[in-house]
Amino acid sequence: MISRYILALDASTSSSRAIIFDRDGGIVALEQYEFEQLYPQAGWVEHDPVKIWQLQRKAIRNVLLKSGLTARNLAAVGITNQRETAVVWNRRTGKPVYNAIVWQCRRTAAECEKLAEDGLTDYIRENTGLVPDAYFSGTKIKWILDHAKNARQQAENGELLFGTIDTWLLWKLTGGKVHATDYSNASRTMIYNINRLCWDQQLLDRLRIPPQMLPEAKPSSGIFGYAALDSGSEPVPVAGIAGDQQAAMFGHGCFYRGMAKNTYGTGCFLLLNTGSKKVNSNHGLITTLLASDSKTPQYALEGSVFMGGAIVQWLRDELKIIKRADEIGPAAAQVPDTGGVYLVPAFAGLGAPYWDMYARGAIVGLTRGTGRNHLIRAAEEAIAYQNRDIIEAVQQDADIKIAALKVDGGATRDDFLLQFQADILGIPLERPQMPEITAWGAALLAGLAVGYWQDKDAVFNRQKQNKIFFPQMPAATGNRLYQTWKRAVDRARGWAIKN
Repeated sequence: MISRYILALDASTSSSRAIIFDRDGGIVALEQYEFEQLYPQAGWVEHDPVKIWQLQRKAIRNVLLKSGLTARNLAAVGITNQRETAVVWNRRTGKPVYNAIVWQCRRTAAECEKLAEDGLTDYIRENTGLVPDAYFSGTKIKWILDHAKNARQQAENGELLFGTIDTWLLWKLTGGKVHATDYSNASRTMIYNINRLCWDQQLLDRLRIPPQMLPEAKPSSGIFGYAALDSGSEPVPVAGIAGDQQAAMFGHGCFYRGMAKNTYGTGCFLLLNTGSKKVNSNHGLITTLLASDSKTPQYALEGSVFMGGAIVQWLRDELKIIKRADEIGPAAAQVPDTGGVYLVPAFAGLGAPYWDMYARGAIVGLTRGTGRNHLIRAAEEAIAYQNRDIIEAVQQDADIKIAALKVDGGATRDDFLLQFQADILGIPLERPQMPEITAWGAALLAGLAVGYWQDKDAVFNRQKQNKIFFPQMPAATGNRLYQTWKRAVDRARGWAIKN
């Protein structure tokens, strides 16, 4: 009998990765290739979708070579991806009509303002769970149709397809046979009705998006199509798809109401499982669909921090005050505090609970004695403060007290950050031993769909915690620091509004 494994494709904001998991959740092999971030104008962010596909295909080929396996050894493929990023391509040629517009891109802020001015904010919130913001896919699609040559006419003629990165990869993997997405990704487009589980015709009409260019939305765990991964093997079922944050939620085992996780990646994303009940937010959060192995929709409240680990990249690549990301924790620990310095990293506006598209980054509290380590520590603390913002909001909306927070993402290798986060929140943080929790979630969804695993709880219970960070700071101290943070945020808000 051929040994079987699960292949997970992790198409993140910065890299294309392929990871092979065994039945115990162990990592057999991993391949990763970073791709270029494109900034054609201030506030604009793009990716080359052809490059993403090429690197993903290279990662698949090389991870199989590294592991000594072939596609015959794979039971299923799972995909997890950066959400909200929009790709539009020609269904006949397979060529994108424009670069992928990334979730961080702010070019459609004015279009979102028009939606709000037209009185659609409440409709969008009630039916999509979101708010009118350039973060989401809907206005990105409109922009591409309005600006790429002949795109709108081609779309109306049925010649163009839209997809988030999962849909783009699925279409390529299946040789153009399958144009689909899952509920979790569809719920991030601002044009998908999460009450009725269908594309929202009123919003499609308002944004002039032809429905024929949209993918079929399906449950996250199930066979979407079959991928020909090498020439000598039968096609492998693509059996799990989820947006990266929902995949991480599933990988953590947050299957039930009241469980929460926070991912510290390029941005930070907190999700609280609210079960089969959709909870609307009164505190600037959004409502979204979770990845699930059930056909019954599961909902979550989510708060998004745009600049999490990206702050570290900024310190390294733009300010050049560190050479490697792993320098930041030790540098921050060299000083007892920030010396009163606060960094508000609103480089792409502020997400929940502020939703200020015109906020911009600010550093306040500088004195003549401020040094490199103070600024680095202020950057570390800024990540933690932003997460307290959204955790306070989500607890008020759901009327649930989070007892512990499961964490993942590249920045969670930083013990200094996690300890300060536990101190500011006043609750324990649980870091799993599994280093690739997002990809693991996609693998688990795929494996459950094909019967590779039978019981998700049993699989999850075999996973171990790497470390638990307990609060050590007095609550009064944490509250004082946090209140000063909110004063700093006020200085950054609305900065980019033109007179």
